[in-house]
Amino acid sequence: MLAVHACQAVRNSCGELLVDVQHVGSTAVPDLPAKPILDIAAAVVTFDSMPELVRRLARIGYLYRGDHGDAGGHLFVAESAPGIRTIHMHVVEHSGSQWRDYLVFRALLRHWPMIRKRYAELKRDLARICRDDRKSYTDSKADFIRRTLNDVVAKTADSGIESRREQKRSRA
Repeated sequence: MLAVHACQAVRNSCGELLVDVQHVGSTAVPDLPAKPILDIAAAVVTFDSMPELVRRLARIGYLYRGDHGDAGGHLFVAESAPGIRTIHMHVVEHSGSQWRDYLVFRALLRHWPMIRKRYAELKRDLARICRDDRKSYTDSKADFIRRTLNDVVAKTADSGIESRREQKRSRA
């Protein structure tokens, strides 16, 4: 429920500057262990609107943490107290691969129990190993996400090739 309200507050504040806002992190996936931090992705048509977006989001309590490029887009955080983050919001281009990857990875976790299980195990291991190293924790998760998405793309491409072969055989 908190995620629904957070996404709606962003939509209400930023309106026409955004194409879409989605709850995308681990808290968006049932049965997946998660830190008590919401991850939200917000899509823009272009980054030209960033100065106005920064102003509007500041009015509702978001702090701008800069452009992280391919590692998460423009990052905003909301805090319950100084240094206690409750929301990470990643602003990315709607037509870009980051937006697609956020949505596809969330869908994979929701619909494929084995992927969800492997990701949960990785997160538990990393929480223990990288207890005080947020960067290593995040980088290691990013490696898993990238490999998983690449595997899906490869399997989809392979199945497309196989489907075309099957169609040709059935016509023959």
